[in-house]
Amino acid sequence: MTKFLCVVLLALLSISMVANQVLAKESSEHNLESRNYGPASLKKYQCPGECTRRCSQTQYHKPCMFFCQKCCNKCLCVPPGYYGNKAVCPCYNNWKTKEGGPKCP
Repeated sequence: MTKFLCVVLLALLSISMVANQVLAKESSEHNLESRNYGPASLKKYQCPGECTRRCSQTQYHKPCMFFCQKCCNKCLCVPPGYYGNKAVCPCYNNWKTKEGGPKCP
């Protein structure tokens, strides 16, 4: 009887965790669609949070955060999503390194 109860509790816990992840994903997708992106769409104090979002799925988190915050402080913009979408923020997109590569992640 106790084994059955443990299995039921584990199943309920697993279902709860999956449902929570689905709701969080839907919520973040809604935020991307409803938020205004573009030049000067942020205040400087919003940069760390936006860069945390932008860099959350990279394996190079520290350099991504460093350059993202540098770009955000200059451009006051961070593109939506985790990668790409730089066209909505021309300053972020067009800032290049000395070698001509993109400076902003």
